[in-house]
Amino acid sequence: MSTYAPPQHGAWAFLALPLVLGVVVTPWTPLLVALVVAWVAAYPMSYAAFGLVRAKRPQRFRAPFLVWSAVVLPAAAILLVGRPWLIWVGLGYALFFTVNLRNARRNNERALANDLVFVVDCAAMVAVTWAVGAGTRSWAPPGLGAVPAQVWVLTALCALVLLGSTLLVKSLIRERRDPRFASASRILALACVPVSVALGAWWGWPSGTWLIAPFVVLAVRAFAVPTRRYARAPSA
Repeated sequence: MSTYAPPQHGAWAFLALPLVLGVVVTPWTPLLVALVVAWVAAYPMSYAAFGLVRAKRPQRFRAPFLVWSAVVLPAAAILLVGRPWLIWVGLGYALFFTVNLRNARRNNERALANDLVFVVDCAAMVAVTWAVGAGTRSWAPPGLGAVPAQVWVLTALCALVLLGSTLLVKSLIRERRDPRFASASRILALACVPVSVALGAWWGWPSGTWLIAPFVVLAVRAFAVPTRRYARAPSA
């Protein structure tokens, strides 16, 4: 297994979704390129950092950590020069990173709480992406009153999609013997359909109707994936 690339391939989709959604509603600036580089490269850098604190042979992760740090740090520096207020955002992400790091030390990276932190990280990046495009070179980010409703809608959409995907994947793999995860996945998928209608209204009709279809598809997917073979094994 390569120490340069995390083995969780689905995580790349988690990283891409908030960037795509954020770019939809933000003005263009070259700083968005630096944001994409820093955000995407921070993932394998963090993977290497986790390897340094928990792997039996941590020296294998030193070179990957240095390589990815050499990508992340210059991009982050460019962002801080252009948008100094991102220092406060970085501190917030650093706080969440300590939760991930603590779970890595306990070899509990697949804990639900750890996954929820990742979902929050990704969903927040929708608003951060918009703010990088719409913000100015100051120590204060755009005020809450300046944030368009569409940004909040897409942030909520991102959080719901990623949370639903997290529960579904857990119900099929790591928690396949616990039927509660399959139930939670299906309940959330169904609940998201009326929520998507509310999000569509918040976005504004008729263009908001495009928000509903993805959640209908996700609800169908939650019930179409077979789970019977993953039922908890009977006790001896």
